[in-house]
Amino acid sequence: MGVRGGRMGLSLALVAMPGAGKTTVGRLLAKQLRLPFVDADHEIEHRLGMAIKDYFASHGEAAFRDLEQTVITELANGRPMVLATGGGAVLREANREALHRHCTVVYLRSTPEELYRRLRHDRHRPLLQVDDPLRKLRELFRERDPLYRRTAHFVIETGRPSVQGLAGMILMQLELAGRVDPARVPSPVDPVPTPTDTPRQTST
Repeated sequence: MGVRGGRMGLSLALVAMPGAGKTTVGRLLAKQLRLPFVDADHEIEHRLGMAIKDYFASHGEAAFRDLEQTVITELANGRPMVLATGGGAVLREANREALHRHCTVVYLRSTPEELYRRLRHDRHRPLLQVDDPLRKLRELFRERDPLYRRTAHFVIETGRPSVQGLAGMILMQLELAGRVDPARVPSPVDPVPTPTDTPRQTST
């Protein structure tokens, strides 16, 4: 994937379980790579005019996945961007194919236990509104982890680093693979900026 004028020639897509940090990390990466950021779930909600959880309740998961596939296909084939996908986007083979072919895909891999710590008080994710959300997360992980791996070009173990740390790890992988121009993005090993630092010295 080439770089033209400091921009990635193709989109960078993030795939992961719910709560892994796709949106937060994606926003930071988009800023650092000087690309627009798009959250697929937010785009879907914009088109629906309602929250995904409400659409789930009234129309069911299959109808949602149909719309999600349409949106993923359009975004993956569109202008260069940093794209955060929904946690279940990889369930459809068409989505996996579109993302892998047209984007550089990074899988932010988190364990179910890590995800539970982050999501145990979340009331907005329809698949987790069950009596035992940790058990549900483990079931989802068993089902989806192989699909995330199949879709991704890079796998990043999230553990407990900061958002800046995760973004730095991703940038380092992209630089080592020759997918971004290291002269045009902040280096993960740059020093912490001081008030007199130039923008190029901003730490990731």
